[in-house]
Amino acid sequence: MRKLNIKKLLYDTIYLTFGCVITAFSVNYILKPNGLITSGITGLAIILERYININYSYIYYFATLIILFTTYLLMGKKEIMKIVFLSVLYPTVLLVMQNYEFKFVENDLLLASIYFSIFYGAGVGMILRKGFSFGGTDTIARILNKKIFPSINVSYIMLVLDGTVIIIAAFAFGRNIALYSVISQLIVTKVCDFIMFGVGTKLYKLEIISCKHEEISRYIMYELGRGVTLFNIKGGYTNKDKILIESICSPNQSIMIQRLIKKIDPAAFVKILPIVSVWGKGNRFIDINIED
Repeated sequence: MRKLNIKKLLYDTIYLTFGCVITAFSVNYILKPNGLITSGITGLAIILERYININYSYIYYFATLIILFTTYLLMGKKEIMKIVFLSVLYPTVLLVMQNYEFKFVENDLLLASIYFSIFYGAGVGMILRKGFSFGGTDTIARILNKKIFPSINVSYIMLVLDGTVIIIAAFAFGRNIALYSVISQLIVTKVCDFIMFGVGTKLYKLEIISCKHEEISRYIMYELGRGVTLFNIKGGYTNKDKILIESICSPNQSIMIQRLIKKIDPAAFVKILPIVSVWGKGNRFIDINIED
């Protein structure tokens, strides 16, 4: 068992390092040389570099340390373990790769924006697929949701944070650069989804039986912004009354739910079914009123 754990640790370390290298490659050799900008902590660091003349990698390092410390104080030790490894690894890879000068794309902002998005989305997708996080705006959004805005979904808070960075970029680098960053953000999302889930369905129905059904339901509704339906059922083998949670969500959200269940109730029963389409009101649902 110990040998397997060491082997898995080594594999995960190599895998995550490779994901960081791809992500850092896109930033150091495509984004920065072409004067482009992105959202999140990386984008904010590049903007600050313009005004305080400090290497953006050091600013990123400092920002992630602040986020780590804040997460530990406000969210606890469990939450910090999700981001501590990459909060150190990724900025280190950024700094090391800066020692080698290279430009992947030159003198074509549209082409640079597209190639940056492909590499960046691939790297981020690899990281998220393993259940890790860079500890950026997603972590800040969870802190704000828990401590200040409990009634606002985490995804909406993230949208506001990333949108704010892009608006600031418009003032710092010009409107066109900010518009390129919007295009990049859309492509990054699509590439990230492809790396994590392939070209299959974009919606899943989750059926969950768990003794922690209240905590899971609250997480799905108030942190992910998805609807939940509860059914009273009876186990055929145990003959005990149980609660079945049913929810329809995106692939990324299904992985987030999986992480939560893995932490609070590893004995839970979870069924995941691909959905072709959904009519109704909701993210990625089809409005029945506009269907022919």
